[in-house]
Amino acid sequence: MIETNKSLEDWEKLKRSMLDKDWNMLIGGQLVKAQNGETYETVNPANGEALAKVPFAQQNDVEHAVKAAKQAFETWKHVPPIERGRLIRKLADEFQKRADEFAVLDSVDSGNPVTAMRGDVFASASMMEYMSGLASEMKGDTFPSSQNWHLTRREPYGVIGRIIPYNHPIMFTATKIVGPLIAGNTVVLKAPDQCPLSSLLFGQLCQQILPPGTVNIVSGDGRTTGDAIVRHPDIKRIGLIGSVETGKNILKSSAEVGIKHISLELGGKNAMIVFPDVDLESAAKAAVKGMNFTWCQGQSCGSTSRLFVHEDIYDQFLPKLKHYVEQIKIGNPLDPETEMGCLVSRNQYDKVVSYIDAGHQQGARLLIGGKRAEGDTFDKGLFILPTVFEDVNEKMSIFNEEIFGPVLSVIKWNNVEDAVRQINSVPYGLTGSIWTHDIQTALRMAENIESGFLWINGSSSHYLGVPYQGYKNSSIGSEEGLDEILSYTQVKTVNIVME
Repeated sequence: MIETNKSLEDWEKLKRSMLDKDWNMLIGGQLVKAQNGETYETVNPANGEALAKVPFAQQNDVEHAVKAAKQAFETWKHVPPIERGRLIRKLADEFQKRADEFAVLDSVDSGNPVTAMRGDVFASASMMEYMSGLASEMKGDTFPSSQNWHLTRREPYGVIGRIIPYNHPIMFTATKIVGPLIAGNTVVLKAPDQCPLSSLLFGQLCQQILPPGTVNIVSGDGRTTGDAIVRHPDIKRIGLIGSVETGKNILKSSAEVGIKHISLELGGKNAMIVFPDVDLESAAKAAVKGMNFTWCQGQSCGSTSRLFVHEDIYDQFLPKLKHYVEQIKIGNPLDPETEMGCLVSRNQYDKVVSYIDAGHQQGARLLIGGKRAEGDTFDKGLFILPTVFEDVNEKMSIFNEEIFGPVLSVIKWNNVEDAVRQINSVPYGLTGSIWTHDIQTALRMAENIESGFLWINGSSSHYLGVPYQGYKNSSIGSEEGLDEILSYTQVKTVNIVME
């Protein structure tokens, strides 16, 4: 990542210049309003100020976007994969040059720290470059089943619908178009309704570099815009990152229209388990990192929000955990010194507060946080202090349900079989973290924990090209690797009869 030395004043000045513009969707290579003129307002959750009015795509706008994508597909599917990859790399290069612009938009629109959002830009560009290099890996097979020739080939679906969440707007916008495009599809992407600005700006880059209609970016809510994408008969392949409830609705709604291929990256109630043989300082730091307090205020499906600590080290571990949580600097998301910003919306803020209240009511003991941040910086914003509850048990809501906010639950354990049972008792299975220096224990736990993406003596990090997927209600399909690209192809078998 290229470093920057911008001050708070510099970021504020850039914010004002970025917001002084007209906001449009990208459809068919043109920057357009909603056809009937519908708009909605996006708001800065750190202070309540109105940021911009953006188009509110209705069913007719989605129809327009799908028609454009369908037309572009007839040409794009014949573009050689290597050339598709070259265009994606060009897009990634231009994207990085404007990293500060995308970072400031995501920060004011979502409440995430601007330095973290700037990191998202460079991480996204790296993923785009990596996936563009996989263009030649969409291979078929041959089968020696008879004296004839039997082979398979991979072909694109056509128009792909992509729906992304609010926690990392530009990262998901930039990276989640790549798999479909490399595979030869065209895309209609719905920006997150809470923070659409960086996605709409990215549309301007796509307009400059990609053929018209190849990528279409619309803004609106899930009930209207998202539903129109899901139900469109010409979209046979949909990818969602979102909540379990949204995933269920999409499966149901899409099935009412036809048989569609759906990939879902959904929620998690992920566990980190600490054995007594570890270095307590390292494990405590990892527990804080794993909660993603300092990336997106815990608003991450991969956060390790249940911390299982062995009883032999419990009393020594908690003061260290509290110490590292106390070090987190919460503040104005545009301040480069800020490590933790605010929640994305009033609805999300109220949801997190309700879970904190439930923790108190159901008998958990508050270790730190548990309230709104105090001070002039926080008066008008949706700031909640990083929160840790101890003495949590499996009867509590904060043990079982995804909060999607800065709330960590600590559970004491002494029997490994029972700890595994508790870890696996929830309907989620996205990530997990295992802390031990005993290799046999580590591998046995990795085998027994019902999650699709595990760290041993680590947390939070994703690695370039390593597939990311969940078990149970957390996922259908795999992302961030070759499997993601292949999932946007359908296999055709060809039998060449020689006899």
